[in-house]
Amino acid sequence: MGGMAASSGTLYATSDIHVRHRENRAVVEAMWPTGDEDWLLVVGDVAEYVADIRWALELLAGRFAQVVWVPGNHELWTPSRDPVQLRGVARYWHLVDLCRELGVLTPEDPYPVFTGPDGPVRIAPLFLLYDYTFRPDGTATKEEALAYAYSTGIVCSDEALLYPDPYPGRDDWCRARVAATQARLDALPADGLPTVLVNHFPLVRDPTRVLRYPEFAQWCGTELTADWHVRYRASVVVYGHLHIPRTTYHDGVRFEEVSLGYPREWTRRPAQYQRPPLRQILPGPTP
Repeated sequence: MGGMAASSGTLYATSDIHVRHRENRAVVEAMWPTGDEDWLLVVGDVAEYVADIRWALELLAGRFAQVVWVPGNHELWTPSRDPVQLRGVARYWHLVDLCRELGVLTPEDPYPVFTGPDGPVRIAPLFLLYDYTFRPDGTATKEEALAYAYSTGIVCSDEALLYPDPYPGRDDWCRARVAATQARLDALPADGLPTVLVNHFPLVRDPTRVLRYPEFAQWCGTELTADWHVRYRASVVVYGHLHIPRTTYHDGVRFEEVSLGYPREWTRRPAQYQRPPLRQILPGPTP
């Protein structure tokens, strides 16, 4: 599976499916391709417990021609009740091994080429984390940004559950991932293929500016990737994490936020803001 593909299929994406919630599990059970050559991007936050992650990815991998997964922050949590108590980098690699067992592609695999009706694109699944550079106005350092968040009570659970071992901090892990990923992207073949950049966190800060609590943005990405959608010829950037599904454009590049979110969120969205839990990425919208 993966590699070059002669396909007339559709490329779909979903994220933040949080299958520990019964209502979300039912949504995932209803996810089916529309054709035998359809691919699915699973853009992080499948679940916190390894058994739940396996359940969802195994189900979807059995239905779609190819599933591509990138981790969200929730997969990297180490809940005290999860029988798998691996932390940080070791937990991530455990999930990579699980995916390989299931035939699911990860950020550690060669970037596959998907060929649909619009032609071939190179899909680049990324794992980059965040480095606290999406700071609230008036804060100049990570320490100031975190202090402000704690003063408001808006603090990401990552601070208690996402261990960066063996790195000193999540921002150190992020910088290492960005450097390694940038080297891979810089080494892409000079074949002119457009890319689909897939990362749980948005690659640019602009999408976070609609957050109800701006201080949460510091757990949403890094300024180090601000030009990647242009530098690496992205035809579309796919992300999640914000639980604000929508389509935006940055420098003429389409960005798709494809999250489902928690039941308390998606069941209450007004009809005009409802989006299908399987978002069609390619073929893209008609200009």
